[in-house]
Amino acid sequence: MELTKETLQKIDDVIPRYPDKRSAVLMVIHLIQDELGSISDESCEWIAEKLEIQPINVKELITFYPMLRETPWGKTHVRVCRTLPCALRGSYATCQKLEKKLGVKEGHVREDGEYSIEFMECLADCGEGPVVMVDEDTFENIDEKKAEQLAELMLKGKLENSADFVSYEKGLLSETPAKAKKPSAKSKK
Repeated sequence: MELTKETLQKIDDVIPRYPDKRSAVLMVIHLIQDELGSISDESCEWIAEKLEIQPINVKELITFYPMLRETPWGKTHVRVCRTLPCALRGSYATCQKLEKKLGVKEGHVREDGEYSIEFMECLADCGEGPVVMVDEDTFENIDEKKAEQLAELMLKGKLENSADFVSYEKGLLSETPAKAKKPSAKSKK
């Protein structure tokens, strides 16, 4: 397994922050996955040796947490919430439209490795569903029609600069104190 000097340094820096080496296992997994895209059996062995634990202790975390993976996702990874509030507002149709437009089935990676799609259990934005994440950007109220538009922008490489689709995270960053919503008189009671 080949890791950059930067990742190796981050791993060496994070381990002493924990009272017991084994407690750093999730952080080390994330650092390696951030660089390599997934955690292979070889990575499990390396992490286990580094933290003086058994490889099964690493493997059980990777197979338990959905954000950890044994095979890499596509270059652009799309997550669609399927928890009840989003499902009731059409997330299954949203996912089907994204599958069709991006040319990849849910749970898979497109043959060229460009896109992957997965259902998630909750993206913690129930009041604004269906919720779709593209990599680490969250988009709200993505019904079937908007999913088609979102996919078109992704395919053209124009999602990043779209005025029609501003992620939740970028919207928060662009808010100034003057633009931020002020509490109403009712909410103060």
